Amino acid sequence: MSDYDYDLFVIGAGSGGTRAARVSASYGAKVAVAEEYRVGGTCVIRGCVPKKMLVYGSHFSEDLEDGKNFGWTWDNAQFDWVTLRDKILADVDRLNNAYTDTLKNHDVEILLERAEIAGPHEVKLASGKIVTAKYILIATGAWPDVPEFPGSEYMSTSNEMFHLDKLPETVIISGGGYIANEFAGIFNGLGSEVTVVNRSDVILRGYDESLRDRLLQIALTKGIMYKFNCTFDKIEKREDGSLDVYMDGKTRPVQADVVLAATGRRPKIDGLGLENAGVKINEKDAIIVDDYSRTNVENIYAVGDVTDRVQLTPVAIREGQAFADTVFGDNPRTVDYQCIPSAVFSQPPIASVGLTEGEARNQYGNIKVYSSDFRAMRNVFADRHERSLYKMIVEHQSGKILGLHMIGPDAPEILQAAAIAVKAGLTKQAFDDTVALHPSMAEELVLFK
Repeated sequence: MSDYDYDLFVIGAGSGGTRAARVSASYGAKVAVAEEYRVGGTCVIRGCVPKKMLVYGSHFSEDLEDGKNFGWTWDNAQFDWVTLRDKILADVDRLNNAYTDTLKNHDVEILLERAEIAGPHEVKLASGKIVTAKYILIATGAWPDVPEFPGSEYMSTSNEMFHLDKLPETVIISGGGYIANEFAGIFNGLGSEVTVVNRSDVILRGYDESLRDRLLQIALTKGIMYKFNCTFDKIEKREDGSLDVYMDGKTRPVQADVVLAATGRRPKIDGLGLENAGVKINEKDAIIVDDYSRTNVENIYAVGDVTDRVQLTPVAIREGQAFADTVFGDNPRTVDYQCIPSAVFSQPPIASVGLTEGEARNQYGNIKVYSSDFRAMRNVFADRHERSLYKMIVEHQSGKILGLHMIGPDAPEILQAAAIAVKAGLTKQAFDDTVALHPSMAEELVLFK
């Protein structure tokens, strides 16, 4: 390894790259990380962490209203976007510094500049310097995918939504996935007029159909508007900065302050120099890797969203850990992608693990579906008619739980522990044998009939 400048060179200091670099260094490897923007990656800098703060902030509009039935009154309650925005950005600064300190404390060299692959063992930095490494790990993540049509350059992405100068009065969101529905809930809660435009008639594809329908029903009640089977024709920008949005061949535009492209994310490989080492990608521009995150080039690996596996931060972290254990820890490991819990921080949130009802019927045929459709105690007391829905999918013969799906207040917090039971292959009887924790929403999980 002394023939190289580094034992490991990591391109991208997001969740996966940071974990891989830190653990590899702890095994004694000489490690460098190149990051062209900020340490922390999508989740920390421009993704799930600041977005969750926006979710919290936007929910106070309902909390303040519900508080009246609990004896609270507020005079002249007002919201200030700049205050929330700046507090969130300050927290991003804190996390950026924390991630940086973690790497430095493990003697990882941080190079705050763009890097690209120059050869199987060579990396070229933006400064022009070329360094060599025994192993190269690509962890550049994914980037918002913006559709192409006249005026699409005026669209914003999730990257920019945390930096808006002021709260938009009207927001049009393109897409039907988790990013679209999360930002729809956020800006609706903050008082913006929100319209979701989807090219199909399905939101949150891949989630259980009952939960998707329930979220749509609740969102419509909250005042979020949806346009299904609708496409964009063009966007024109006015002198005052507002946007005229033309859709579905109509000659009359819809005006908006912000149009958010939330139609998916694609692997961030542009200008990465993969061709210089012969690294292969698939039809989705994702780097092809094996079970150990190795590319077709023996010493080049890739983890996280730049591959075509599961685009979730905890998965990228596991992949980074497994890479370090395998390559430098003499402990070959792979990641188990079965029964990964996921959440949509919509309002109310969705949480899911395992097979949906449709998937279970296709795979097992004979299944049992248990459900609980109820109003949370808090909503009853607040005279809010929003209903929660929990579903348990069970194999008929064995009683094994195949999936759990929930929509309602704090659903992700409740599901995390329950997901352990599903991953462990427990049966519904194990839930039935557990005494309920009362009064709580979580007790519905052990009371299914």
